[in-house]
Amino acid sequence: MLSIVYMGTPHFAVEPLKKILEAGYTVKAVVTAPDKPAGRGQKISMSAVKEFALEKKLPVLQPDKLKEETFINRLQSLQADLFVVVAFRMLPEAVWKMPPQGTINLHASILPQYRGAAPINWALINGETQTGVSTFFIKHEIDTGDILLQEILPIDDEDDAGTLHDKLMHLGSDVLVKTIRLIETSNASAVKQENLVHEHQELKQAPKIFKSDCKLNWHDLAHHIHNKVRGLSPYPGAWTKLKNTSSEYKIYKTKAYTAEHSFEPGKIETDYKNYLKVYCKEGYIEIQEIQASGKKRMPVEEYLKGCKFSTDACFE
Repeated sequence: MLSIVYMGTPHFAVEPLKKILEAGYTVKAVVTAPDKPAGRGQKISMSAVKEFALEKKLPVLQPDKLKEETFINRLQSLQADLFVVVAFRMLPEAVWKMPPQGTINLHASILPQYRGAAPINWALINGETQTGVSTFFIKHEIDTGDILLQEILPIDDEDDAGTLHDKLMHLGSDVLVKTIRLIETSNASAVKQENLVHEHQELKQAPKIFKSDCKLNWHDLAHHIHNKVRGLSPYPGAWTKLKNTSSEYKIYKTKAYTAEHSFEPGKIETDYKNYLKVYCKEGYIEIQEIQASGKKRMPVEEYLKGCKFSTDACFE
């Protein structure tokens, strides 16, 4: 069977590694991010992939720089047939060209759509009804390599970034093992991404998400705001600010309603018991889960028990 060096860092990359081991492949080493301080106490924390690799007694490499001579030499000494990359850094050519069978990547979209760091979030933010996974050979430009396998996944109305992450993680793990088997049996055929683009098709991107991208715009349509909340829940979280204050709130779950009204966008309406409405363009949002600064995430009914919104309160 093929021998593999596996590269990945977050939780999304753990299940594919697990499936590769269960399929009987030899993983000669796992490459992951260096340990770093995390949380309020800045305690040194290891990646999810490292935790799993240590549990399985796999060798772990954590280079600060992927072009380090000692790291390159260590990789070469492993003499792996194939490198497999899931949710990791951009690799230098000296690395991805090294193995005789190439370097493959698993990406959580139907490429060439949603190239970039946050495909799961952006698919939801943009209101897509389906997404999927792709495996491809890595080349110079990020997420542009020749496609090996793809599988589509419907997006349910109740999905958020958390549920969709887990569905794509499991689907992607299976597709990745199928891809490795095709390579192993010399049955893999790769298709150039440009051949998958239809005439006049808009290619949407999935860049890294920053805090400024997460702020809600109450002048937007209700279903757009709802999709943004879904796409950022549970992490990093859509947020809003109470007008004329420094109070920030994260919004994790909403319902969207179309309705005529004359309220200012961002205007808050509540009975302080059961509902919290925020008016927006051509409708309103009903908030179902909320988190005030310094507080825990909670259902809106629980939050409203101690809520102190004034009658003229408005989100900016």
